[in-house]
Amino acid sequence: MVASGADRLTILDDIHLAMQAGESLAILGASGSGKSTLLGLLAGLDLPSAGRVLLDGTDLAGLDEDGRARLRSRLLGFVFQSFQLLPAFTALENVLLPLELAGRPGAADAARAMLERVGLGRRLGHTPSQLSGGEQQRVALARAFVMAPRILMADEPTGNLDAATGAGVIDLLFELNAEHGTTLLLVTHDPALARRCGRSVELSAGRLAAGRVAP
Repeated sequence: MVASGADRLTILDDIHLAMQAGESLAILGASGSGKSTLLGLLAGLDLPSAGRVLLDGTDLAGLDEDGRARLRSRLLGFVFQSFQLLPAFTALENVLLPLELAGRPGAADAARAMLERVGLGRRLGHTPSQLSGGEQQRVALARAFVMAPRILMADEPTGNLDAATGAGVIDLLFELNAEHGTTLLLVTHDPALARRCGRSVELSAGRLAAGRVAP
């Protein structure tokens, strides 16, 4: 990918990457290595200046912005470091919103059941400011998995959490992923976390530095 302007800046270069359905893949790398940029390209939030990105066999460059958004809503779930919850909405409303936007029947029951599953059945009416960081990330997990995505993209999901809280969130993420049979793409700087995935690759200065099967 190349940024526009007088000086052309290569952010990612010579990236060849494929995932199979049901696989878990970690993308490792230091801050500034291009991990989040790569995730944005794979999700169709940005388009590469060269090369192709295929999502479920669809070339993202062949879709307009609305078409890519529809494909994301059908296939993808997201979990972010910063939670990305709507601050004025309760936990229940945050999980309910994507279901209602998609016109899913039984949305309220599904949202409540998923919040129960992540251990927040007694926190349905609390807004993000009334929840701890770990609880907010559990709401974010519930919001992602309630849509039954085929692919979950998680960008440094424990980056804003302390070690103990983060470990609990990651355990829950992998439990939910196994239950739903979701393909998992996990961006992290933590090698120990990456080893929980079936495979990992490492980015260094925008290039694929190494690939290995995690033990």
